[in-house]
Amino acid sequence: MINRTIEFTKHHTPNSMRRMARRVQIEARNTKKRLAVPVVNRCEFDNIYHCTVHKTGSQWIKALFSDPTVYRHSGLLPYDPRFYKRRSLPVIPRGRAGLALFHSYPRFEQITKPGTYRAFFVIRDPRDIVISSYFSLRNSHAPMGDIPEVRRTLREIPMKEGLLHVIERHSKRYLFKQLRSWAVAPSSETFRLFRYEDLTGERQLDEVDQLMRHCGIILPATELEPLLSRYSFSRMRKDRESSGKISHYRKGKAGDWRNHFDDEVHAAFTAAAGDLVEVLGYPVRDTGS
Repeated sequence: MINRTIEFTKHHTPNSMRRMARRVQIEARNTKKRLAVPVVNRCEFDNIYHCTVHKTGSQWIKALFSDPTVYRHSGLLPYDPRFYKRRSLPVIPRGRAGLALFHSYPRFEQITKPGTYRAFFVIRDPRDIVISSYFSLRNSHAPMGDIPEVRRTLREIPMKEGLLHVIERHSKRYLFKQLRSWAVAPSSETFRLFRYEDLTGERQLDEVDQLMRHCGIILPATELEPLLSRYSFSRMRKDRESSGKISHYRKGKAGDWRNHFDDEVHAAFTAAAGDLVEVLGYPVRDTGS
């Protein structure tokens, strides 16, 4: 009952107060981490930038980089710019991992970087992003901004019309353009693309190890495996549900879009995203693979 009351209060508090409270909470955790967790290896880079779009595991990535294990082997503290001074472009302090930056590649290039850095962008099959977004907006996303209105709409119409609505929403919010901008960005040692499907799939241990190494963070296998176990999607979903919260961690199966896209939905998606699927390297509709 208490957890549900806290959740209700959080969702119905003005955004400015929510940001302030979250910022205080994050900094308190960071202070505790500095005092309680010894740093055994420091990252060679001053900053890490986690760039992404919605429904590509951003909360999961934040959980990994906020864990004491990563701090112990990097000395980098998590920094979520949403809860600090509102700017069109964030300034990430030295010694922080900037998490969940929802920017196109050109916008990311405009961010002032205080020192050496590594960046990574997580991509996902955009058709599965549409499916995941539909279920999140309809059922589980925190009711902030225009989401209550979108949720009412999605619950009043059939799923097919709902998918068309989500495709249009993503197009207007430039999600497909942001994905494309990173896929066609000039090759650079400072950033690398990682697939959501690989980071959460059968080769997760190797893929997350590569991501961490790209960021200059070396985690022993004896610590990486427990880290991934602590933040498995099934465990995170169970933890949220047991505390009376609605879980965001649906983790739909790769290729789930095939169960929901008919010709009309596929045509609307293609009109909005163009050849984005091919540009990102995912199989096109006709391959069936």
